[in-house]
Amino acid sequence: MAGAAPRKKRSEASGHGFDQPPRGRFAVVAARFNEAISKKLADGAAAALEAGGVPGDRIETHWVPGSFELPQAAMALARTRRYAGIVCVGVVIRGETPHFDYIAAAAAQGLSRVGLETGVPVGFGVITSLTEGQAWERAGGAVGHRGEEAARATLEMAAWMQALGPGPRAERRR
Repeated sequence: MAGAAPRKKRSEASGHGFDQPPRGRFAVVAARFNEAISKKLADGAAAALEAGGVPGDRIETHWVPGSFELPQAAMALARTRRYAGIVCVGVVIRGETPHFDYIAAAAAQGLSRVGLETGVPVGFGVITSLTEGQAWERAGGAVGHRGEEAARATLEMAAWMQALGPGPRAERRR
């Protein structure tokens, strides 16, 4: 049985795994498909961001139709350069057709691509489960809370990226 995601050893100074909360705004992007579970994930993600030191007025929540649309929304937000991190949450439950496989793969690969192409940390809080019951267990039940876990990972990566500093600047052509 799967369990909650492993936690990083917390910094003695802050208790959050980083010394200072990351600067900037954060976005939570939530898929409306399986909305009741997604709302719980989105609320948990926002609460985890606040618990990590991000003031509530620096957290925005955006809703999209489903998990397939999460990468497009995350890419659009990341390209604005207004966000230190983006947490994406959604629920994909296996049905009787291969549709699940396509949606889950597109969401995972697309969100990974957003982070790699833009440099903006993107948290993956998309539950992929066989049943609705399994999804609820991963939205604050016995198996953890994927929204909170994705938010904590996003915070940690945003702090890490900010501590790393800006990369070398390209020389300007004359």
